[in-house]
Amino acid sequence: MHTKAVYRAAQALNDAGLAALRFNFRGVGASTGSYEEGVGEQDDVRAALDWLEEGYPGLPIIAGGFSFGSMVGLSVGAEDEGVVGLVGLGLPVDRGEHYDFGFLATAGKPVLVVQGENDEFGSGERVAAVISGLGSHVTLVRVPGSDHYFTDRLDELRSAVRGYFESGPGARLLAP
Repeated sequence: MHTKAVYRAAQALNDAGLAALRFNFRGVGASTGSYEEGVGEQDDVRAALDWLEEGYPGLPIIAGGFSFGSMVGLSVGAEDEGVVGLVGLGLPVDRGEHYDFGFLATAGKPVLVVQGENDEFGSGERVAAVISGLGSHVTLVRVPGSDHYFTDRLDELRSAVRGYFESGPGARLLAP
């Protein structure tokens, strides 16, 4: 998994004291298998969460993803009782009806969404409109001047994720 945005978010989670697992879905990069329209990819997330729960018993688990992965990771993480918080980067809300994030309203977990203000798959304004009625447990950080990949704004992305878990709403998830 070499997407710069995902790499920087993982660094931010490490900075905040969390272990981070980055992986490709089936059929992406050197991963075997083929694209399964989000269904098989949900199994990929479940397998990754199982691996984390086994390898890091008793530690808080945060689930999420970037772009298409945000839809998959957030939906699986919202349902998994072992996951205590969610992170979505670059929500592709303008990509069609398959990208409905309404399930976050009942997630019952803190959710961080980091969105580029000029994201071509869902601007900061569009994402704000989509998540505005989902509840106060959803925090949106809009990164000014940023596109979908957070080009030239990766430090701002990292700061948003790190700050959320060090001193923002996500900090309570890490308290002993």
